[in-house]
Amino acid sequence: MRTRVKICGITRRQDAEFAVEMGVDALGLVFYAPSPRAVTIAQAQDIVVGLSPLVSIVALFVNADSEYVKACLAALPISILQFHGDESVEYCEQFNHPYMKALRMREGIDLKAVAHQYKSASAILLDSYQPGVPGGTGQVFDWSLVDNINMPVILAGGLDAENVVQAIKQVAPYAVDVSGGVELAKGIKDNNKVRNFMQEVVNV
Repeated sequence: MRTRVKICGITRRQDAEFAVEMGVDALGLVFYAPSPRAVTIAQAQDIVVGLSPLVSIVALFVNADSEYVKACLAALPISILQFHGDESVEYCEQFNHPYMKALRMREGIDLKAVAHQYKSASAILLDSYQPGVPGGTGQVFDWSLVDNINMPVILAGGLDAENVVQAIKQVAPYAVDVSGGVELAKGIKDNNKVRNFMQEVVNV
C-alpha cells in the first residue's frame, strides 16, 4: 500500500492546488497564532473551498479553546482534527469528529502506553521533541524509538525529499507529514520541492 502524504502549513491557495495536482492525500491548516504558518478561518476558507473533495483537510490546534475548534468545524470542510498540544482524551473526543493526536518523541517515552490512552484517535502523529515548541521544528527524531502501536502512524519531523525514502523503509508509517521540507520560506511552499517529495514517496 502506498504511503499517504500530508503537507502541513498551507497558507496559500496556489500551494494547495499544486499539492492536490501532485497527488497529495491531505492538506494541513495551522490554527495556532504563534506559528509562522498560522491562518485565520477566513484565510482557510479561501484556501480550501472548492478543492477536490477527495483530499482531506486537516485542522491543527495547540491547546485551543474548544469554542474556537467548533467555529472552525462549522466554517470549514474539515476531515480530521489534529491536536498538537497537551490535550486530554476527553478534550479530543468532545467534538465528535475524527482526530489525530500528535506525540513529541523524547527519550524515555512509552509510546505504546501513551498511544493506548488515545485509542479513540484515528491516527497517532509522531513529531520531534524540542522543549517549549509544540511542533514544526524541522528536526528529525530517532526513528528507532517508534514501536508497533497497532494504530495508523503518521511520521513527521524534518522530512524532505532526501530522507523520506529512508524514513518510510525504516518506520513503515501509514503516512508522512511534511512542512518545512517543501518550503521556500515558512508557509510558502516550493513547487519543485513538493514534486520531488511526492516522486520519492511514490517510488518507494
